[in-house]
Amino acid sequence: MTKQQKIEIIDSLTSEFKDSLAIVVCDYKGLTHKELESLRTEAKANNTKVQVAKNTLVTVAVKNAELGDIELNGTNIFLWSEDQISACKVADKFATANKEKFEIKSGIIEGNIADIATVNAFAKLPSREELLGMLAATWMAPVANFTIGLDALRKKKEEDVA
Repeated sequence: MTKQQKIEIIDSLTSEFKDSLAIVVCDYKGLTHKELESLRTEAKANNTKVQVAKNTLVTVAVKNAELGDIELNGTNIFLWSEDQISACKVADKFATANKEKFEIKSGIIEGNIADIATVNAFAKLPSREELLGMLAATWMAPVANFTIGLDALRKKKEEDVA
């Protein structure tokens, strides 16, 4: 890899990391190409980006993005997204399905270095769409209860008339 290629990768990762709220670092040693492609497909469906890159290049990109110092060693694959939950969910789901070959190591969430427990905790949170659905259901509950009550009152009035 030439120096120019390394600079391009660092610049690309730096700009991507600046725009992301979560970066998850995982060990992928032993995964087949087909399994990696299924991870990439799942990530793409959840607006998460996946890339394998040299640890030194990612370390420089993380520093350039002003996200702190992260220690990287071994074989790593990096998942990142523009929200805090998507990358964590994809990594957690894939780690559960491939326990022996894929392991979450650490991450950076909202600019702070996160351990495995923090990444797993974010993975358990509901997504933005699920939260909006819960909020809509909460807002609609009084209206639904009111209409159920009105319908019961209507039925009672009809029975009294009959």
